[in-house]
Amino acid sequence: MLEFRPVTASSVPPFSSSFPLLQAKEIGDSSTQYLENSNLIQQARKLYQAERYAEAVNIWQQALKAENNLSSQAMVLNYLALAYQQLGQWQQAKEAITSSLKLLGNKEQKTPQTKLILAQALNTQGSLELAQGQAEPALNTWQQAAAIYTEAGYTQGRIGSLINQAQAQQALGLYLQARKTLTEVEQLLVNQPDQQLKSTGLRSLGNVLRLVGAFGDSRQVLQQSLQVLQSADVLTPELSATLLSLGNTAYAQGDTESAFKYYEQAATTSPANITQIQAQINQIYLLISTGQVQKAENLWIQIQPNLANLSPSRSSIYARINLAKSLVKLGIKKTESAQLLVTAVKQAKSLNDQKAQSYALGYLGGIYEQIPQWSNAQELTEQALQLAQAINAPDVAYQWQWQLGRILKAQGAIKPATDAFKIAFTTLKSLRSDLVAINTDIQFSFRETVEPVYREYVELLLNPGTSTEPSQEQLKQARQVIESLQLAELDNFFRSACLEGQIVPIEQIQQSKAAVIYPIILQDRLEVILSLPQQALRHYAAKVSQNEVEEVSEQLRFNLEKPYTTPDGKILSAKVYDWLIRPVQAELYQSQVTTLVFVLDGSLRNIPMAALYDGKQYLLEKYSVALTPGLELLGPRPLQQSRLKTLVAGLAEARHGFSSLPNVNEELKAVELEVPSEVLLNQTFTSAALRQQIDSLPFSVVHLATHGQFSSNADETFVLAWDKPMKVNELKDLLRSREKTRPEPIELLVLSACETAEGDKRAALGLAGVAIQAGARSTLASLWSLDDESGALLIGQFYKELATKQVTKAEALRLAQLSLLKDPDYRHPAHWASYVLLGNWL
Repeated sequence: MLEFRPVTASSVPPFSSSFPLLQAKEIGDSSTQYLENSNLIQQARKLYQAERYAEAVNIWQQALKAENNLSSQAMVLNYLALAYQQLGQWQQAKEAITSSLKLLGNKEQKTPQTKLILAQALNTQGSLELAQGQAEPALNTWQQAAAIYTEAGYTQGRIGSLINQAQAQQALGLYLQARKTLTEVEQLLVNQPDQQLKSTGLRSLGNVLRLVGAFGDSRQVLQQSLQVLQSADVLTPELSATLLSLGNTAYAQGDTESAFKYYEQAATTSPANITQIQAQINQIYLLISTGQVQKAENLWIQIQPNLANLSPSRSSIYARINLAKSLVKLGIKKTESAQLLVTAVKQAKSLNDQKAQSYALGYLGGIYEQIPQWSNAQELTEQALQLAQAINAPDVAYQWQWQLGRILKAQGAIKPATDAFKIAFTTLKSLRSDLVAINTDIQFSFRETVEPVYREYVELLLNPGTSTEPSQEQLKQARQVIESLQLAELDNFFRSACLEGQIVPIEQIQQSKAAVIYPIILQDRLEVILSLPQQALRHYAAKVSQNEVEEVSEQLRFNLEKPYTTPDGKILSAKVYDWLIRPVQAELYQSQVTTLVFVLDGSLRNIPMAALYDGKQYLLEKYSVALTPGLELLGPRPLQQSRLKTLVAGLAEARHGFSSLPNVNEELKAVELEVPSEVLLNQTFTSAALRQQIDSLPFSVVHLATHGQFSSNADETFVLAWDKPMKVNELKDLLRSREKTRPEPIELLVLSACETAEGDKRAALGLAGVAIQAGARSTLASLWSLDDESGALLIGQFYKELATKQVTKAEALRLAQLSLLKDPDYRHPAHWASYVLLGNWL
């Protein structure tokens, strides 16, 4: 059974294997070859397969004029649409596929061959729709194609349409349906007698599974493809392509050692062709990223002759671009890198490939930026941007808008630089989930090519190095940018636009008693924006570097979660208090706020803000504390005490290699004592039983007391049930399953005994991801787990406060934490600080 998981925030591999688009793969398949006797059609097919798309278009246009058969005309128009799509000529592609479908629709009685051409055309139309962000129409189109293939008994086409459907379902956030679709594909491939088709299909499936974040399943399926190839007499290019795909999946998993071995095998299996060079370039990328500079240089020397002999194609152009990007990181190969990019520009022009030309020109401009030669850098960047905009490629354009902003800023042109950053930011916002499907043939890393756009824009908005304070408009824009970054991080975490909540202006939910604090970590300082009720935004900064913030956060977290640590914890806690709270503590007091809401950034998410120390008191002794990823909250409203019906599920016994949690029994009893509860304990706490209970009864609170881990890698974020670990998307599907019959969301999700992944500086991203995907108005969760009864005591007190007093959830948590703080046995923050409230604090 395939498991469908979201993707981690790690970078996409340097090169994807060159598996063809499934709709493109059908060019010239056996079902329609009787129509392809034309030499022109055959000639264009070969050009397309050689990635010489513009030349293929010219020949197919000639073939179209020469054809009298309507079915052949429809087929050629379909091919033209595919080639136009590869060139980024969306309007021409749309016109071609519309004409193809119109011709096919006019035929009164469709022959079996004509029906298959129709299915191919529908696949192409779906591809165009998805590429332009129309996931729902694409899904419907591919379902029509699959139905035709199923009726015709054409398994190859059906497999392609199903894999395409899974990608559309993923884009729509329909993870459960996507998992079922991919499981169906796997079963079809297992029973496929044609071994070459089986291995190719498995490789395509493995690549798509990696794209949607199912890394473990991707590796397993690709291993199956490899086994089929190794047991049959096959061409080495097929074997090399599968090994390359395995390397990319291992890289995505963070297994760089295995990735390097797979790339090495791919290179030796397929001598002197593009796959060998792609694999070797990936090796160079890994060698440089792991500090093995001399080995990287030796391999670069080895690659040069074969690279020079490559015929021009999109793959060879991208090979040069990626190699140039890697060599630049060596710091001593700028001339060689520039020459590679100059060649790439010339080849892209010769092929009339504007997207590849834009990439090559843009990265060449980036090299001139580093030298620096500002006029050349700016001219090349502007050329690259014009090309990207001409073919409507925002995923490329934002990179050059950002680069142009950096170049202008370096020359002191602050206003034009700010404008360029604003355009890049707007482009990124428009992309949202499309970023996760960014061109995998170009090296891409969210941390390197997306996140800095937001941070550098904020840096400009807050006017560094000037005596002028930022205006209210600039502060509001900076606040919006940092909130958008939080959403972008979650989109990257889930490989889709995960949050489609109701945007609620903060003034509507802030009431008169809540202040919102936005820390923003920049390279050389920590900026903070404060929003007080009915007041202008405040702004202040601490002169601490990003490295210092991360180091202090890590040390403080270590001290907080160990009950017997030294007083260093209070010193570190006071330092963070000085950064975030002390500059405005007087204003907070005067405003009479009772709740502090933090929109935390980076490593600060791993620290419970309630444990910040002013030298005399912890922050929770003065304020209720809550966290939120931004303004997008799910219908903020107070929890109705009369509706506190709770589903409690716990795992006290050891399961799946995890230790027992004996205090879970006490915790569940404490919950039952305070609120009406339905309990699932140990064997009765299965994923199926949990789903059944959630679907059948109107619980306002779901409480899970079990092992769980939050990680910046969604593949390692889970909550443990008796039968299995429930991954984050499975948990989302389960908790939201009742939406079909009960439109009201869960008011509160409690995750106790969970913890953030050790050594993961961004682990709390997984906690935010679970909170968002669960669809609950609020989530109460623990950042670390303790093997004592303090957790049960805190949880029991929390429910007591919630059930018996007219208090907010944030205040109920504060009162529960205070009850432990006042107990000499539990005074240390380790016992009470781990619980944090995310989302609606009312």
